Amino acid sequence: MDGQIKEKWIFILNPVAGNGFAKTLIPVIEAKRREHNIDGKIVLTGCPGHAAELSKSHYEQGYKYFISVSGDGTLNEVARPLINRKDVVIGIIPAGTGNDFSQIPGFKGRFGEADWDIFFRKNVIAMDVGTVNGMIFLNGMGLGFDAEVAAENYIEPGKVKKGGAYKYIWHIVKTLLFFREKKVTIIKEGTSYETDCFINTISIGRRFAGGFFLTPKAIANDGLLDVCSIKRLNLFQRFSLLFKVPKGEHINDPKVNYFQTKSMELDFPSEVPYHVDGELFFSKNFRINIMAQALNIIYNPDGKHFFNQ
Repeated sequence: MDGQIKEKWIFILNPVAGNGFAKTLIPVIEAKRREHNIDGKIVLTGCPGHAAELSKSHYEQGYKYFISVSGDGTLNEVARPLINRKDVVIGIIPAGTGNDFSQIPGFKGRFGEADWDIFFRKNVIAMDVGTVNGMIFLNGMGLGFDAEVAAENYIEPGKVKKGGAYKYIWHIVKTLLFFREKKVTIIKEGTSYETDCFINTISIGRRFAGGFFLTPKAIANDGLLDVCSIKRLNLFQRFSLLFKVPKGEHINDPKVNYFQTKSMELDFPSEVPYHVDGELFFSKNFRINIMAQALNIIYNPDGKHFFNQ
C-alpha cells in the first residue's frame, strides 16, 4: 500500500486539545517531519466542524496522509470525508485528555521517542467504522449512565462546565446515586426485546473515559460491533460493577449482556443523551451499523493494538 500512496501529509491540530497540550507538539512534529523527510504542513482548527472541512479540502488538493493531533472528537471529524477512500491514510498523534482511540492502533496516550519513529514508518491497516443515524464512530458510542455523566458535564454540546477533574468526579458520583434507567427496545438479528438501560455501549474499540474497558473483546477489523448492554442495577451493584470495568471483568456478570452484531436498533420513549467518540448528542431512535475495513490507519504492528493481522 505505501508504494501506491503519495507522501503528502497534513497534520490537523486542535489547539485547545488536552488543555493546550496539542500546541506544544508543533515544534516536535516539525522536527520529526523533517527528520523523516515528510512533505507536509500543520494546520490548526478554529471551531467545531473545521477539521472535517480541512480534511475534505486537502483531500481534493491531493493530500494522502491525514494526521489528527488531537483527542478522539477531532479525529472523528478528520475521518468523516475519508471513509471508504482507499487511496488515503489517517493517523492519530494523541493530544487530548482521555485518548481512548490511540489504544486501537497500539500507540500510547502520549508519544515517547519510540512511538514517533514507529509512527513515521507508515505501517497501515484497514479498520472498521461504525455508524449511528448517519454519523460515524471510530472508537464507540454509548447511552445510559456514561452519557448522562457527559450531559451533566456540558453546558451545551461543545461547551464543558468549568471545574476540571474534580467537577467531573462529582458528576460521576451524583449520577451513580440518582440515575434512573430508561426502558429501551433493542432490535438485532430479527429479534426484539425490551430492557432497562443502565449502559449500552456499542464499539469498534475497547476503552472509554480514559481507562474503562467496557468492550474488552473488541477487534477493530473483524466486521463486527461489540455491544455491552447492562440492565437495571441497584446502588450496590452499580459501584460493584463499575469497579470491575477498568479490567474488563464485568462481562461475566449476570446483569451484563455482551454480544457482537453487524447492526442493531435502539428505541427509547423520549430523547436521551448519547456520546459518539466523546461528543454529546440527543435522540430517541438509533440505527447502528458497521462498515467493514472502511478506513486506512497508521498502526504499531508490535504494540498492543486491537487488530487481527
